[in-house]
Amino acid sequence: MKRKRWTREELILTFNLYCKLPFGKLHNRNPDIIYLAEQIGRTANAVALKLVNFASLDPELKKRGIKGMSSHSKHDKLIFEEFSNNWEKLVLESELLLENLGDSKLEEVNFKGIIEKTGEEKLQLVRTRVNQNFFRKMVLVNYDEKCALCSLNHTSLLVASHIVPWSKNKEHRLNPKNGLCLCAIHDKAFDSGLISFDENLIILFSNEIKKINKKIFIDYFGQFESKELNIPKKFYPSLEFLEFHRENIFK
Repeated sequence: MKRKRWTREELILTFNLYCKLPFGKLHNRNPDIIYLAEQIGRTANAVALKLVNFASLDPELKKRGIKGMSSHSKHDKLIFEEFSNNWEKLVLESELLLENLGDSKLEEVNFKGIIEKTGEEKLQLVRTRVNQNFFRKMVLVNYDEKCALCSLNHTSLLVASHIVPWSKNKEHRLNPKNGLCLCAIHDKAFDSGLISFDENLIILFSNEIKKINKKIFIDYFGQFESKELNIPKKFYPSLEFLEFHRENIFK
């Protein structure tokens, strides 16, 4: 029997899920994969295979010798490239598709109702919130919901920290390679330019932060000297973005 061709909508929904799942959970027993498969009329195995196909296209995974499957289709590659170069489009389009599935579990914001009933200003505010929620989900999952520096694992104390600030580069606001998962105190220090990271992801301390109480400095920062950041499973932080942070924000 001829297999049903994947539609663009199905591929977008699956790529959305790829962004929100850890690399080690792309298997057909994952409840999120089973759920999406039921919603789009596919088997969990088919959705899991498509997720692994997307992984095989991820250049950062390839660099680290993680190849995934090599059975991706031309359409898989087109979707991966399209949205890897336009994250904002992915968020809006894929979340609208999720809403059309009638699944409030996956998306709390009623885009369709807002578009029909409110003005552009309100729509922009909601879009911003959804973008931020999506970015946070991607980044935290990418780092196993642990601070990339100290490994604190309480999600309410974790921040999806932008390497290049939200206000400085609209194009990469939602790019997961522009994100680090940091606990609140390390996020604040990073955002303020008190710490940064070199091309090997080793922490750098500003002269200003070294002036604080010695014990506090050691407890919260100094103990991590020469420590490499925890490496994410996918969406490796951009060295170009880290260079921008060192040159423009780090004090």
